[in-house]
Amino acid sequence: MTDTVDNRSEIVFITDAQDCNPNGNPLDENRPRRDHITDQAVVTDVRLKRYLRDQLDADGHGVFIKKTGDESQVRARLALDVLGDISDAEEVGEIEDIRDKFLDAATDVRYFGATLSFNADTDNELLDAVADAFDGGNYTGPVQFSPARSLNAVEENEESNTLTSVIATQDDKSTGGFDLDDNRLKYAIFPFHGLVDENGATDTKLTPTDVERLDTLCWRAMKNQTISRSKVGQEPRLYVRVEYATDGYHVGDLHNGLELDPERSKSDAELRNVTDVTLDVTKFVDRLTAAGEHVETVHIVGNEYLDVSYDGEQYGTAADLADLLEDHGIPINEIDVYAEFEETLPTDQ
Repeated sequence: MTDTVDNRSEIVFITDAQDCNPNGNPLDENRPRRDHITDQAVVTDVRLKRYLRDQLDADGHGVFIKKTGDESQVRARLALDVLGDISDAEEVGEIEDIRDKFLDAATDVRYFGATLSFNADTDNELLDAVADAFDGGNYTGPVQFSPARSLNAVEENEESNTLTSVIATQDDKSTGGFDLDDNRLKYAIFPFHGLVDENGATDTKLTPTDVERLDTLCWRAMKNQTISRSKVGQEPRLYVRVEYATDGYHVGDLHNGLELDPERSKSDAELRNVTDVTLDVTKFVDRLTAAGEHVETVHIVGNEYLDVSYDGEQYGTAADLADLLEDHGIPINEIDVYAEFEETLPTDQ
């Protein structure tokens, strides 16, 4: 492991969802989460982190909090999986600085933290030894995202509200139909806001390489981990990580500087896909420009289908936003996701 992160970063990540359920609420028949006062759709930070963890796992990184078929799986076993080739309790006792070894291996914990209060008395000598070695406690994650509320009021898609599935039986191949609840949003566009805290980074040993990995991880996770039946239809549209030069400084709430351009976007009731919206970036660009002396570099990648406007004029697409920021004197690093992501894969890949 190298030195931990020195600079604070602020992240804005724009995604959208078309004809899908980006985040179902199990307490409401798994309908899309929604603010019933404003009709804005909501995607929680937990849902986004799940995508990121799943992509880390797919890339071969050690992941502590992963999806398992057994929800009762004890945390000590998950920690053991991350630590690797350990077969008996004596080996656990021989590990020097087991917490450091764990952080070196558990990439998701370096980002998001974890609770290390493991189950006691598992009737398994090896797992009990792991629990004793960690002796409780938790890590506070230096990378945090806020839940995202859609920039538009949303409607559910009546056409797919109830679908019928026809299935052949095993014995006589006859068919039967039954209804499936399939609640989907017609269209929603979401601005996630995130922060990388350089002070908290020392607790989990978050490295500059880890932070650079976010620049490709967020984009790829939204591409690769949203391909199940109810989740397909989500896309990354704009990712911006503002790396600050001034200790302890960040603008804050940068995502609130982005809004739909009412002159160039269809009404909320008419929105069906990304070509129906134009993102007004005026406040966003102006706030970054005003904070220019504190900005080290803005790392950015944008999608060519999302139109953007600035100061009342059509500018181009999200893929052109880097040029607009550069015109305002902001130092830019344009991210080439698929050329760069391999550099942050595990070294044995």
